[in-house]
Amino acid sequence: MRARLALLSLALGLSVSAGAANPEARPEALRALVQARVAAEYPSLEAIYRDLHAHPELSFLEVRTAGIVANELRALGITVTEHVGNTGVVGVLRNGQGPTVMVRADMDALPIREETGLPYASKVEMDDLAGRRQPVMHACAHDAHIAGFIGTARTLVGLQAHWSGTVLFVAQPAEEIGGGALAMLNDGLFERFPAPDYALALHVWGSLPAGVIGFAEGPTYANVDSVDILVRGYGGHGSRPHLTKDPIVLAAEIVTALQTIVSRELEPGTPAVVTVGSIHGGTKHNIIPDDVKLQLTLRSYSDPVADHLIGSIRRICENLARAAGVSEDRLPVVTMAEQRTPSVYNDPTLTRRLTGSFRQWFGENRVVPEKPTTGGEDFARYGRTNRRIPLSIWWVGGQDPAKIEANLRTGAPLPWNHSAQFAPVPEPTLKAAVTSMTAAVLDLLGKPAAQERGADARGRPAGY
Repeated sequence: MRARLALLSLALGLSVSAGAANPEARPEALRALVQARVAAEYPSLEAIYRDLHAHPELSFLEVRTAGIVANELRALGITVTEHVGNTGVVGVLRNGQGPTVMVRADMDALPIREETGLPYASKVEMDDLAGRRQPVMHACAHDAHIAGFIGTARTLVGLQAHWSGTVLFVAQPAEEIGGGALAMLNDGLFERFPAPDYALALHVWGSLPAGVIGFAEGPTYANVDSVDILVRGYGGHGSRPHLTKDPIVLAAEIVTALQTIVSRELEPGTPAVVTVGSIHGGTKHNIIPDDVKLQLTLRSYSDPVADHLIGSIRRICENLARAAGVSEDRLPVVTMAEQRTPSVYNDPTLTRRLTGSFRQWFGENRVVPEKPTTGGEDFARYGRTNRRIPLSIWWVGGQDPAKIEANLRTGAPLPWNHSAQFAPVPEPTLKAAVTSMTAAVLDLLGKPAAQERGADARGRPAGY
């Protein structure tokens, strides 16, 4: 891993046009034109990024951000609809006959107090949906996603002579709580607007050097299940534990036993995570409480594995309680805290096509395979409707190469997504975001590409 990161950090000096000698590459003139447009737009895009970073908004509260997106898209002549799925924004850019490509970016920030020390660092506090006052930070780079989204729209509008079809721009709320994609779909995203033939997204990634593109095929993001366990017992005085059924001891046994699910119940090599992230019980040294509350996060790449994890948790909780002598009416209560965020499956054919294009645009050294992440991403939902739309999401490196080098040299912690210290390097990150998304759309909608690849009437590659 360390050797690989070291090689990646050396790759940052390569030009976006590297790999142009490939005889199958898209015309170098088009790549040069995109480069020139991205360079011209960059100062404005960085200003938008800094503004968004300084003014983050929590999930389903992205009013200011949505307004910026809507105004930017309207200024380009794109047809805009606001308040789709609460605060979501949809833009439709029609440009003749051809497939429809959906470009999605997420808008929301996290309840984290920023510690980057940047001159444009967030100082925002706001009430969340439950009315709790929270510090707010763009610690997962959704500000960069939106700035790149706007840059992509500007670039594609300026290149309409080079592509044909429809682009569906989707600025999505509430990715961080796994609810925004479902809200937009429930509000008729694919009925009120052109249904896409492909859905694309990118995510700025803290483990890759700024400007490097990472990708995975097949399972790419994990199922996310949040589970609450109420461990019930019979409380009493701490000096007389024999007269109680101690839920703290039982909770500790449960926490330990849960660690055997992945190691002893799943076939070796099956990816899965069972993490107890919170345990609360009791009020005083000498009081045995009546109950203890546990909060868990589960990660997996298939629904059968996810369901197995949940079933095993129920079995372990109930039977450990029985073994401790807890009566049937006081057995632990296991509940799903929220709806599952499903795993993202990157369509292999589509992803290979796009990564082949990225190599032509960026060069071999700046397009690298990555392992699937056990992080969650509700982009998955767009591919799980009855339309079965092929998805592809890729990673754009945002990390300061100097921090990667320090990590390699000294083991210094690498500030990553969801860290209070995470600060993407703006220029290579934003330029790579705009260039990669523009390249992807041009590959799928480009007039020359459709002919050269022997595409069918919907613009899909032959044999798709």
